Amino acid sequence: MASPATIPMSNQSPGGGSQPQPPIATPAFRIFLSRLSTSIRHGLSQRRPWYELVDRTSMARPDNLTEAVSRIRRNFSYFKVNYAAFLAIVLALSLVTHPFSLLVLLSLLGAWLFLYLFRPSDQPLVVFGRTFSDREILGLLVVMTIVVVFLTTVGSLLISAVMIGLALVCAHGAFRVPEDLFMDDQEPANTGFLSFLGNAASAAAPAVAARV
Repeated sequence: MASPATIPMSNQSPGGGSQPQPPIATPAFRIFLSRLSTSIRHGLSQRRPWYELVDRTSMARPDNLTEAVSRIRRNFSYFKVNYAAFLAIVLALSLVTHPFSLLVLLSLLGAWLFLYLFRPSDQPLVVFGRTFSDREILGLLVVMTIVVVFLTTVGSLLISAVMIGLALVCAHGAFRVPEDLFMDDQEPANTGFLSFLGNAASAAAPAVAARV
């Protein structure tokens, strides 16, 4: 007598479907870059039209220092995103014309990102057979940052670029008559070109908190 046919069975979860594979976790560094890119694009979308910034018919010399300071304040409140973008352009041009300083800053930034901020806590850093703790790595990075910023030409280059950019921004703000500017009555406090600092920092905060 022939045996009954065997019915193939498949292992299924109680819910009736096959158990789904857990999603692959997105690395913290990828989240950081995504938030940084999104925040920069959002900040640049808040800029004022550039033709308002360079309108020659709105330029006039201030009568006194008080008027110049008042103009700078109003123009800065209105063109703050444009001014921040201009400062970033001046700083970028200064670094591009000094490739060594640019390479040093990129190396320092890469060291902070990959050796401390986004390095998995369960993967210790081993150099020449010696294991470095998180505190030792943090101390070395802080010392490297102080040396690069204050004891090399990189720091003087950054300070010079920022001072030049601020001088140009103040000169524009003092000479542009702000009577044709209409401020937004209810402007969000955390918008603008530099808002990406807070958003990007929030992506790195869990990694930093885990090491403290």
